[in-house]
Amino acid sequence: MIIRNAEEKDIAGINVLLRQVLDVHHAGRPDLFRAQAKKYDDAQLAQIIRDPDKPIFVAIDELGEIAGYAFCIVQRRVSDPILTDILTLYIDDLCVAEQCRGQRIGRTLYEYVVQYAKRIGCYNLTLNVWACNENAMRFYQNCGLTPQKIGMEKIL
Repeated sequence: MIIRNAEEKDIAGINVLLRQVLDVHHAGRPDLFRAQAKKYDDAQLAQIIRDPDKPIFVAIDELGEIAGYAFCIVQRRVSDPILTDILTLYIDDLCVAEQCRGQRIGRTLYEYVVQYAKRIGCYNLTLNVWACNENAMRFYQNCGLTPQKIGMEKIL
């Protein structure tokens, strides 16, 4: 398996995995996530791929197919009135293709992202995970992540 920066030729494969992520979220919270929606159109994906502050890393299997991805965002906090100045790498989305799960691809992608964050001088790595996505929660806990802040809701 090879992990590399996404290229525009990867958009079709990325779209397949984006659909899988949406399906998990819609199944867990149909009150919040639309069925059959699309997070990005192809032009938006191409723009993200070209943005150095929004790297997308793809895991390519031995057949040349996308087995997983990690969408990241470099966040710079400077001159905040109460928080310290830090560089953070935010994982916006990490997905492994359904048929490839259980092969440590997610863990390998995550570790690649951690090394990237260290290489560019980040203080920390953050992400959000929906409480309804218990598999993702367990995965991130097994990777050593701990809660930084917790969002709460009351449905009215």
